[in-house]
Amino acid sequence: MAERKGGTVRDLRRDNRAVLLRALYFSGPRSRQELSAATGLSPASVSNVMRELLGEGVVAEVGSVDSDGGRPRVLLQVNPEYGYVVGVDVGETRVQVELFDLAMTERAKADFPLDPARHPADAVVSRILAGLDAVLADSGVPAEAIFGVGIGVPGVVQQRPEVVVDAQTFGWDRVPLERLLRAGTDLPLLIDNGANTMGQAELWFGSGRGTHNAVVGLIGSGVGAAIITHGTADRGSTASAGEWGHTPVVVGGRTCRCGNVGCLEAYVGAEAMLERYAEAGGTLAAADQESALAAMILEAGTPGTVGARIIDETVRYLGAAVGGLINLLNPERVILGGWAGLLLGETHLDAIREAARCHALKHPFATTSIELCTLGPDAVALGAATLPLELFLNG
Repeated sequence: MAERKGGTVRDLRRDNRAVLLRALYFSGPRSRQELSAATGLSPASVSNVMRELLGEGVVAEVGSVDSDGGRPRVLLQVNPEYGYVVGVDVGETRVQVELFDLAMTERAKADFPLDPARHPADAVVSRILAGLDAVLADSGVPAEAIFGVGIGVPGVVQQRPEVVVDAQTFGWDRVPLERLLRAGTDLPLLIDNGANTMGQAELWFGSGRGTHNAVVGLIGSGVGAAIITHGTADRGSTASAGEWGHTPVVVGGRTCRCGNVGCLEAYVGAEAMLERYAEAGGTLAAADQESALAAMILEAGTPGTVGARIIDETVRYLGAAVGGLINLLNPERVILGGWAGLLLGETHLDAIREAARCHALKHPFATTSIELCTLGPDAVALGAATLPLELFLNG
């Protein structure tokens, strides 16, 4: 990247700082010479910015490598302990809070259950605040060292004039989540849809690395998606893009939690899968959704069982929906995650790919890979933590 022409000296230094921080964060450790070659900034600009960052403690020297005939080149990296970030995953069955250093190494974690049938805003807020207190106490990190708290929530998040959340399946209608949290914390707060935070985590650290156009599907109790276009999440005109779970797959089909009929979520979401299993005569031996779904998938390994039939139907619905995404959006990659998506994909990914092939156009399908999320079930919280991290990297 060439140095920007025009603007004030302060603007130029801020831009150069952001370019170098991002290059060092995502590709470090690197020498000053490597940073100059990678960013297009002059050696003098790189040296000036690195001197400033080293002086602040943002960057640290981490060894050296031999050069061709000259002095060894010092390697630099972002100092993991310069600051910390927190990620929060507000899910259907739990609120998960994690504290990370700048290398995204987990330093503390707190997990609080939620009643899957009830999600009053005050209960969610109290669990988030309790989680923040817990991870700060467990990690020993002072509040002033926290750059910010990212929060991934279901539903539509509108940022202005204040952050409000519309989550129909939670019964939330314009809930002023940031204002409610402000009563209990002074930490900087950033709030986004949980599928979008998972999408950013996969794009930065997981199966989406190296892609510019992808769809990251989050399959838990419900279903959502992050649509990545040119490297950023496409939120649509009113921030509601990505409600994949509420696209119709069956005309006049099952009633969805959103009140409509035939939605993908009414067939592929974990809650709906378990309901369909019970309606077909299956016996739910476990009380919590994750254990019950795992048992049903295990049963599906025996042909002719109720579990086998429900999982086979679910794979075909999901494959058809993935095929539709491929036809509509032509992504480089479709990535399936969320705790239920990972459980299903571990044993049935090939079947999902085949079902998608049957519902996608030949040439778009041939150029799209269908993969599982590599960051595991904590990807929403990890992605939420990248929201304050991104502000830091942007200078």
